[in-house]
Amino acid sequence: MSSLSCRIVDTTLRDGEQAAGVLFSRADKLAIARALVAAGVPELEAGIPIMGCDAQDDLRAIIDTVGAARVLAWCRADRLDLDAARTCRATAVHLSFPVSAIHLGVWRRDEAWVLENVASLVARARQHFARVTVGAQDASRANPEFLDTFAAAAATAGAQRIRIADTVGILHPERTAQLVRRLTTAAPGLEIEIHAHNDLGLATANTLAALTAGATAASVTVNGLGERTGNAALEQVVMALRIAHHHDCGVNPAHLPALSELVAQASTRDVPPAAPIVGAAAFRHETGLHCAGLLRDERSYEPFAPSLLGRQRDAFTVGAKSGSSSVRAVLADHGTEVSPDTARQLLPAIRTAARKLQRALRPDELLTLARHTTALEGG
Repeated sequence: MSSLSCRIVDTTLRDGEQAAGVLFSRADKLAIARALVAAGVPELEAGIPIMGCDAQDDLRAIIDTVGAARVLAWCRADRLDLDAARTCRATAVHLSFPVSAIHLGVWRRDEAWVLENVASLVARARQHFARVTVGAQDASRANPEFLDTFAAAAATAGAQRIRIADTVGILHPERTAQLVRRLTTAAPGLEIEIHAHNDLGLATANTLAALTAGATAASVTVNGLGERTGNAALEQVVMALRIAHHHDCGVNPAHLPALSELVAQASTRDVPPAAPIVGAAAFRHETGLHCAGLLRDERSYEPFAPSLLGRQRDAFTVGAKSGSSSVRAVLADHGTEVSPDTARQLLPAIRTAARKLQRALRPDELLTLARHTTALEGG
């Protein structure tokens, strides 16, 4: 294991639900919360209390189901939000502050207002909640000097953690690492969390860059669900930490496929077949060279075994790119043994059929071709 440290903060029930057109029922929320906890996720950002009675009732139900110690309530930088969180019996809150010139202008605030309110609101929150974290909204476009001052003020006020929000997903790994290292100097002892959006397809990479630079928490969502193009995906971050960084963050990989399917159904957003880790085609092979290699050593063309995720290995796909080794293997799986020569003789017919159909062959179609070829051989 590496010296890297990572606390997973799942925000599927807050930022994930903010994806356009997504709305979880209470039953969905409870099922997702239970599944996250069963998988070993230690912290769930589970809702926005100020959204109203339904949101508050949902948050209470989640707290009753998985325990207050795991649940974080998201709040704007406003006393009313803190009051709403208290009614939900939350014991942890996240206070989000605008920190970029763009967001300060949009919300008609200035830097002085932010510094005054981070001091007063964090102090107030500490009176009523066991854990208080603060968010630097649009941190990736903030003035670096002001962001340093904000982090130091949050630490002085008693916040335990600061969230660097790449609100519009414009960071790249090098800048992310620089930002984290700078804040560790500006506010020593203040934990740093990365909250990456995926507008440029860099959310997972930026999350890993932040963690290797000294951040200790990662904000993620199942399937990368979230606004616009989404957030860093829980399953990608967990497995990248495990495989690329040799770090076990405490989340059980065997739970990831079922968790992904649960959120996909609740959000009515299908997981693309080629999605990393949880996509249906993540362990699917057709190319002859790859299949031949896998038959000799399963490590040859896969980064890890599907069994690590509790998945069964897919049968090889037989189509225009197949080789004789995979054809023999698939036929054997269906009770038909053929010689290497027969398998090689089958390849032209397989490729012709696949090109005509514009798809791979089903097992029954392959078996029909095999029977026809062997019949000709015998005749």
